[in-house]
Parts: sequence; structure tokens; C-alpha cells
Amino acid sequence: MRGTEFAELTAFVEVAEQRNFAKAAAQLGIAPSTLSQTIRSLEERLGVRLLNRTTRSVAPTEAGERLLTQLRPALDNVGRAIEEVNAFRDKPMGTLRLLVGRPIALALIEPLFAPFLEAYPEISLDVVSDDSRADLVEGRFDAGLRIGERIERDMIAVRIVPGIRMACVAAPRYLARQAAPRAPHDLRAHECVRFRTQWDGAVHPWAFHQNGEPFELEVHGRVIVNDLALVLRAAAAGAGIGYTSRVMAAPYVSDGRLVSLLEDWCPTLSGVYIYYPSRRQVPAPLEAFVAFARKRAYPPV
Repeated sequence: MRGTEFAELTAFVEVAEQRNFAKAAAQLGIAPSTLSQTIRSLEERLGVRLLNRTTRSVAPTEAGERLLTQLRPALDNVGRAIEEVNAFRDKPMGTLRLLVGRPIALALIEPLFAPFLEAYPEISLDVVSDDSRADLVEGRFDAGLRIGERIERDMIAVRIVPGIRMACVAAPRYLARQAAPRAPHDLRAHECVRFRTQWDGAVHPWAFHQNGEPFELEVHGRVIVNDLALVLRAAAAGAGIGYTSRVMAAPYVSDGRLVSLLEDWCPTLSGVYIYYPSRRQVPAPLEAFVAFARKRAYPPV
């Protein structure tokens, strides 16, 4: 049904129920002459008179009564549907669908689940953990969470973590066989557990900095994985030195399975952002999640 047809039918129902063009026009917020022309257009399109008019009264014809009987429940259903949509606008409710990189999901988003759902009992979370460059709109996601360097320029981005500190780690059993590196270039003499990114399939060099100046270093090793959790497990098993975020490595370092290396050389990335396509008509569940995440005031990790 085209918009003009819906407007004509709505106008007819209002006139038929009010039995008065002036009152119906006032209710619809249009001029009586416009309303009269709308009804005339509807009757001409249907090829049948719907209303009997005199200078003093208006009443539906038999055809008009039948149409009115069919339209009333249909328009009531439309009204209820609009009220439900308004509820989504005015109160955070419904399903929030998020695309999240696996390291971020494990280290940062998982701890948010319980407190967020407790604060917003009418919101459900549908979280897809994926390290590829999946498209938000095509995948029907409300928003995504990524490190700032990987967010497209046309997205709205809200930072929730000021910075992601990187870390080099190795197991004590590995360091018992090999002297710990004292500078990044010493890594060339070590087995390194390398990471193949899902978004481009490449094995990237490791990033470091010296006196505020960034640089990259190609490392070597016989183990390549495409999951940062596997980087940590392989390193903890003694397969070599791993490179990942400090927040992911923290549980391994705290219980002694891994030792942190080259701390003065490891850089801090720009941080983690919630990103989404447009500022217009942001869903209430997404607004609630963004506000909730920002209030957590994550320190650099």
C-alpha cells in the first residue's frame, strides 16, 4: 500500500466516525477542503461512493459501512504496532546485536554482561565474536567494538578504553633454555609465536617504541596461529615468546605461567571503541550500552 492510499483510508475512517468533516479535519490536522478532496480521490479511485453528504450531516453509505468495518481492526493493529515501536524508543528494551573482536570480547566485554543485564532487564545481548572485517550493516549488527586503528573513517566511534598496552611474554621453562631478550632486536635469536590476523590473513611485524618513536620488527618462529588466546597458550607451553595485549596476558603473568618481557619497549594502542554507522535514531538499547560502558571508566589496559 502506498502512503497516499493509507492517508486516504485513515481520512475516511476519521470522517465516518466523527460524522463531521470539520471535526475530522481538526483531528487529522489538515484543512477541511483538503480532507474533502482526499475523500473524493478515494471514492474516484474505488469507483464507489463511501459517504453521503449534506450541508448538515455526513454518514457512510452501505459500501462505506462495510469498508469501515474492515478498516477499524486493521488501523487498531497499526496503532498498537506504532506504540510498541515507541516503547523501543522511549525505554531501553529488545535485543542489542554486537560484533566484537575475540580478544576484546574475552577481556573487556565478558565482565560487562552480568552488570549490564542486571541494570537493563528488558535488554538481551546477541554478541558475535569475530576478528574479520565483517560489515555491520550487512550483518545486521547494531554496533561493534574494535581497537581504534581498525575502525573505518565513516563510523561514529565512542572510546571506552583509553589505551591497550601490548606485552611480550614467555614461559619460565622457555627462559630457562634461552636468555631473556633485553631489547626488541634480541628477538631475532628467539622462537616467537606469531599471529595471523583474520581481517587480512597477514602475519604482521611486532610494534615497539623507543624514546617515543615507534618502529616495527619482523620476528621468526615455527608456530603461527590465528587466535590470540592460542598465542598465550603456546607461549605458556614453552613454544616461544608471545606478543599480545597486557590485559589478556595478565592472568597468565599473575599465576606465574608467563613472565612479562621488554616492558619499556611495548607500545600502547589507541584504545577500544564502540562504533556504529549513524547518529540518527540510535536504538535505545545501544544508547544504554554506550553510556553504561563509558561509566565503567576503564583504565588503560
